[in-house]
Amino acid sequence: MDVLETALRLLDERGLPDLSMRALARELDVQPSALYWHFKNKQELLAGVADAILAPVAQLPEGTGAAEAAAAFREAMLSVTDGAEVVVSTIALGLGADRAFERLRIALEADGYERNAAVSGATTLLHYCIGHTSHEQQRAQAFRIGVDLNESPITADASSFAEGVARILSPGLVDSIG
Repeated sequence: MDVLETALRLLDERGLPDLSMRALARELDVQPSALYWHFKNKQELLAGVADAILAPVAQLPEGTGAAEAAAAFREAMLSVTDGAEVVVSTIALGLGADRAFERLRIALEADGYERNAAVSGATTLLHYCIGHTSHEQQRAQAFRIGVDLNESPITADASSFAEGVARILSPGLVDSIG
């Protein structure tokens, strides 16, 4: 069985706090030390997991616009428990997930933005996508385990996500941050 496939499955079933090298080794029926042939440490494993989560974003067809790329980024992170948390930790440590940023930059350029504006806009979209999706995942997980959720004017769903992306991409905004 593939190490990354198993790690993704464990992440989805148990969440990030319970994804350890020991748990993964048990699942693969190997000694934990055997995993270090594949990954130097847990952070490197999580970078591989983040890249696997974001693979659909990297494979978007040429000419895909920024709004569609951002939606694909959100969907990819939502596809697995704690997906946004894995992706943000990987990006924060500089260990990977660069393909999502590059895909957003390319999408902005496809939408007609100049290179500098596309880089700044991709950074803005990346942070928005991760933050919104993290909020969405945390509320969904809390609901699943029976936590009473208070009403909040701060929404986190597909509709509010799309509205936020539209506001970021509204004429002139990306150019003004670039």
